[in-house]
Amino acid sequence: MESIKQKFFRAAVPLVMLAVSAALSVFVYRLPQPVREPMPVLMYHHMVPEGQDCNAMTITPGKFRADLDIILAKGYTPVLPGELAAGAPLPEKPILITFDDGYRSNYDLVYPILREYGVKACISIIVLMPDLPTDNFCTWEQLREMTDSGLVEVGSHSYRLHNLGEDKGNYEKDGTNGVERRPGESDGDFQARVLDDIQKSHDRIAAELGSVTCFAYPFGCTDPDAKALVDALFPVSLMTVPQCADLAKGLHDLPRYAVHMETNLADLLN
Repeated sequence: MESIKQKFFRAAVPLVMLAVSAALSVFVYRLPQPVREPMPVLMYHHMVPEGQDCNAMTITPGKFRADLDIILAKGYTPVLPGELAAGAPLPEKPILITFDDGYRSNYDLVYPILREYGVKACISIIVLMPDLPTDNFCTWEQLREMTDSGLVEVGSHSYRLHNLGEDKGNYEKDGTNGVERRPGESDGDFQARVLDDIQKSHDRIAAELGSVTCFAYPFGCTDPDAKALVDALFPVSLMTVPQCADLAKGLHDLPRYAVHMETNLADLLN
């Protein structure tokens, strides 16, 4: 025969479940809207002066200004990866503007426009480049100036995993790109070539600029072992899949829309 205590618990279970369901409903309802709605992430690379020919990786200042006009007119507020990682309340319609590689044009042409509009962007650099005497990429001094402005966050695009040899930085079709493991590559060789590179990219930026939050996968390619290290080192990581980012699923492997001169941002953000 069922005891009084057993009857009590049998009757209480549905009530407890109902209370938990109600609490969860309130929690979900109170989640900030940006967490429940997809967030666009835009991917740019290089900027050239007006009148110069553009390719899939380049835009002009006029194009970027037009894009920012559309972004702001549609009510979006550009945010930085660090703001996402901090977990603080986000604006109603956040958007993440990113530039890959760290070209000098990001300082000479992009940064003045960011200051003009008062908007934020993340620049993920090939970390080797500011360590070299080159005129084509940002220097550590320029990156520090942009970071200190509060408008720019510098992320890693690896130290040198960009096919910088005979492929001259280009994607190698049917080959090994970015952090991908080469066929037959041993764990030791992969550690030395890829994992040490990712770690070095993190440590160099942190040493020069104080911290680093974001990693953009070169060529949008990944690998399980490399991903494990990236996820451990960087709270935010970026891919190249053309769709909106669902922040409710986390901050790693965020998809991005590539933007070039022919991209109609008004349609893309509808």
